Amino acid sequence: METQPRGQVTATDVPLEELAIRLTPLTKDELAATVEAWVAHARRATERVANAQIAVLRAAGDAEEAARRTLASAKAERNLIFEKLGLVVDSYADKGGTPETVADARAYRDAVLSHEGRQADWRTHLETFQHWLFASDGGIGFLVSIAVLIVSLIALLAIARIVRGSAGGRIGRIPNVSKMLQGFMVVMIYWLTVVVGLMLVLAGLGVDVTPLFAVLGGVSFILAFALQDTLSNLAAGLMIMVTRPFDEGDYVVLGSISGTVHKVSITRTTLVTPDNQVIHIPNGKVWGDVITNVTASDTRRVDLAFGVSYDDDLKAVERALRETVTAHPMVLNDPPPTIKLNALSDSSVDFVCRPWVRSVDYWVVYWDLLEQIKLRFDQDQITIPYPQRDVYLHNLDMAKAGKRE
Repeated sequence: METQPRGQVTATDVPLEELAIRLTPLTKDELAATVEAWVAHARRATERVANAQIAVLRAAGDAEEAARRTLASAKAERNLIFEKLGLVVDSYADKGGTPETVADARAYRDAVLSHEGRQADWRTHLETFQHWLFASDGGIGFLVSIAVLIVSLIALLAIARIVRGSAGGRIGRIPNVSKMLQGFMVVMIYWLTVVVGLMLVLAGLGVDVTPLFAVLGGVSFILAFALQDTLSNLAAGLMIMVTRPFDEGDYVVLGSISGTVHKVSITRTTLVTPDNQVIHIPNGKVWGDVITNVTASDTRRVDLAFGVSYDDDLKAVERALRETVTAHPMVLNDPPPTIKLNALSDSSVDFVCRPWVRSVDYWVVYWDLLEQIKLRFDQDQITIPYPQRDVYLHNLDMAKAGKRE
């Protein structure tokens, strides 16, 4: 049994916003009858426009001007009915309405507008435009909406900055959250505030944002294939921020590249080398390679090796090393330095010298000890030998003569 349309959704004076709400609960069958009712409204409104056009053709002088104003008013009313008809047809189509009915209703509206556009003269077009321009739901309403959108966007950016500052302070007080993750979260909160606020403003202006989500979904699907490497870097950046193998300010070795971490974005890591080169590394390569965080620990061991002559006093060598190391103010007492005979090489007796220092003092201690131990060796006349090899020469003729005797 076919359901008849409800009076609230077929009345021509129902506001557009109210009509959109009242269409929501209607079923497909109810909407089919509603489409027929609004097509009938559109036909009657178009008939009034046609009568007004004929009146313009027959009028002259002041009567013609009045007829043209009547025609513009009739077109504005009819166009509003067409807008409501489009809303009803779209709702019917979304709920699985018959494609033929949807196509017929849309074709009727398009054909009427096309025919009228070809038949109207320039004065009629001008009158129609002027009527639309000064109507509250026409040009003025459009300009007001644009102004509201611009003001709202400016206000949203200001609000987003305030939210970002507040969120940054709160996130900074959360323990065990890296600087990288803090920065990422603050940026995400900023843009999420802008996007959500913009959606609310558009919805308040009567813009249907539902198709926007569908478009974004389709675009995201396409970009997922076109930007596979970028998405891989993005995923790696998120993993770096969550697992925190290093943070900004750490000295790291990433594969064969070493330097201080200057910045970690969602797609790349920026290092500054000791000679002040700036290197940008995609996060996919960072995450897929060996990561060595040199400054992750508070202390580091300085590994030094010294070779002395076989003729030197080994106890004197060990004493010179130990006294020089323990005298340095940056060398830590706990754990104590390790100074041991390590190897008997071809040209030297090799000692290892391994003091512990704070990570920030590593290179200062390394260079200081190299210099100070060399000066101490010179003072104590301890020799650092050059590589040497003993060569023995045999006279073959004398060896043969000896054998004959």
